[in-house]
Amino acid sequence: MQIVINNVVPSPLADSYINTGIWGNLITLESGCTYLVKAPSGKGKSTFINCIYGLRKDYTGSITFDGSDIKNYGVNQWAQNRQSELSVVFQDLRLFNHLTAFENIEIKRQLTGSVSKNIIEEMAEYLGVAKCMNQKVQYLSMGQQQRVAIIRALMQPFKWLLLDEPFSHLDSGNSMRAMQLICSICERQNAGLIVTSLGEDSGLKHYTILEV
Repeated sequence: MQIVINNVVPSPLADSYINTGIWGNLITLESGCTYLVKAPSGKGKSTFINCIYGLRKDYTGSITFDGSDIKNYGVNQWAQNRQSELSVVFQDLRLFNHLTAFENIEIKRQLTGSVSKNIIEEMAEYLGVAKCMNQKVQYLSMGQQQRVAIIRALMQPFKWLLLDEPFSHLDSGNSMRAMQLICSICERQNAGLIVTSLGEDSGLKHYTILEV
């Protein structure tokens, strides 16, 4: 799925953006490619993710998926897209604190049934969170929560994976392992990957830098 960002400027940034990066320009994102969105805090990285995911519509210009303007999408079309074409790890994670780590992941897995339950155990073991799967999320560290959110995002088919500062509470070793897992899944599905970052590349090897 090709994503085209055409002269998009979010309303809150209309009087302050600099026309040197994503905002106000024509950007084409190709499926199967990786993009690193680098910028300091407060420059619009999360806004960019939320625009693509359809949570924000307060912008001028257009965003199209395979030529179709997403501002014209209805509730049902967004629901379908978020089950089969777009997966996301939000900066604030949006986990259910009263549920266990496993339950948070299992809810997503059951929505599509595209991944077997044993994959949860394998990914949790690989990312070093297997021992906390039965603990409620509210008692986990932020680093553990980020890894749970990453596993949850991988429980569905997708054409694009959107990650908003997904490793901010992980050390370099855990970040590298998480990125290796993410990249292997994206490669298997020929999916595009968009990662926002304060500056580090988090172990990415082949990517295009986008600035906001």
